[in-house]
Amino acid sequence: MQVHPTAIVSKKAKLADDVRVGPYSIISDTVAIGGQTKIGAYCLIEGNTTVGRGCEIFTGAVIGSRTQDLKYKGEKVFLDIGSGNIIREYCTFNPGTEEGSRTVIGNDNLFMAYSHIAHDCVVGSNCVIANNGTLAGHVTIEDKAVVGGLVAIHQFVRVGTLSIIGGCSKVTQDIPPYSTCDGHPARVYGLNIVGLRRQKVSKDSIDSLGRAFKALLNEGLTIKHSLEKIEKEIEPTQEIAYLINFIKKSQRGIAHSCRK
Repeated sequence: MQVHPTAIVSKKAKLADDVRVGPYSIISDTVAIGGQTKIGAYCLIEGNTTVGRGCEIFTGAVIGSRTQDLKYKGEKVFLDIGSGNIIREYCTFNPGTEEGSRTVIGNDNLFMAYSHIAHDCVVGSNCVIANNGTLAGHVTIEDKAVVGGLVAIHQFVRVGTLSIIGGCSKVTQDIPPYSTCDGHPARVYGLNIVGLRRQKVSKDSIDSLGRAFKALLNEGLTIKHSLEKIEKEIEPTQEIAYLINFIKKSQRGIAHSCRK
């Protein structure tokens, strides 16, 4: 390990041999950190927190500190962070609230400066949370989603895979997979064609999604009737099936079309 002389690392913490810890950082007893992870200056990593391999945590990040949920009364809770994550300056990540609960972060995500991940959140892999992106408790961000700067996401909201949310949006309902959204509150504008092409989704599948989004957004149908039309008229590709299943499982409802 390369630990700066001013850093405080508990002898009980489990750090791989090649972890680097910068000046004045503090790592508490119950932390485990994987190999090749770099921790910058003035960071605090505490609680029952696990950090995977090859992560980079920048100046002033506070990882694993006590949940801000007022229901928390000292239960044993967890924060699991995967590998390859970049956690920029002054980000704050909280663990779960209820006994045994956990906040879970996948792999290869970019959390820009001042991002906040609250208690019991689940963030997938290959996501981007831009500067000051704020997740309330129990939010789910699926793989390859992009959350713009200064976005605030209400508790229990789900953000679907390959969706993108414009900066300064207020998100109070679920964001469908493959969509572009923006506004206060966030509205669905259409299909994230650029993201789909970057992921090499086939043209036929993109065309099918385009027809599905037309039914959802442009035809004045209820969500129920939109789904019925999609299931009846559009070939059930993998992406179509995923979109339908996501919408059917929504608890908070789906963000409205910008055209409504």
